[in-house]
Amino acid sequence: MNLRQLPNTITVARMLMVPPLLWCLHAGEHVAALWIALTAGFSDALDGWLAKRYGWQTWLGGVLDPVADKLLLDASFVGLWMAGAAHGCANAASAGCAGAAAVPGWLAALVIGRDVVIVAGASAYHFLIGTVTGRPTWLSKVTTVAQIAFVLASLVGLAWRPLQPDASLAAKWLVAALTFASGIDYVVRWSLRARIAWRARRG
Repeated sequence: MNLRQLPNTITVARMLMVPPLLWCLHAGEHVAALWIALTAGFSDALDGWLAKRYGWQTWLGGVLDPVADKLLLDASFVGLWMAGAAHGCANAASAGCAGAAAVPGWLAALVIGRDVVIVAGASAYHFLIGTVTGRPTWLSKVTTVAQIAFVLASLVGLAWRPLQPDASLAAKWLVAALTFASGIDYVVRWSLRARIAWRARRG
């Protein structure tokens, strides 16, 4: 294997962690799900470090890396929602109900909906305007960090000790606000960029 492709190989391996993560959450194997999530996070840091340290950045890697991150985060939100729903909340003090309260269906839908809009917009721009380039904005980075922290805290809550209700509620609304704001920011920024590029193309 060409070492230049090593970061991309790690990224693809991270994508392959999505099915076992979903299965573990559905099956109630919360400790295993937490370890999978931590391993995925480590692989994300590793492939990024390798690419920058040895100059192994590629256009494919620039596309695959954010896609892998979105797949894992979306799967985590869906899996956490399913984990709570599977418990049925028969016991309001159970870890399962804590997970359901922390990740309601509307929040999972908001996270996934934002990513669908971003991917659809990027695809439309690529095929109608030109190659998609550019780095994530600070708002996008903050949103991703908040989502990752929320997922890990929720997994820890399911595996060992649930979050305090006030902390869980605050985290839920913070993630929701950041997700919504960053989604609107993406739409506005890329719509303006597409408009400028389209006008320039038409002369």
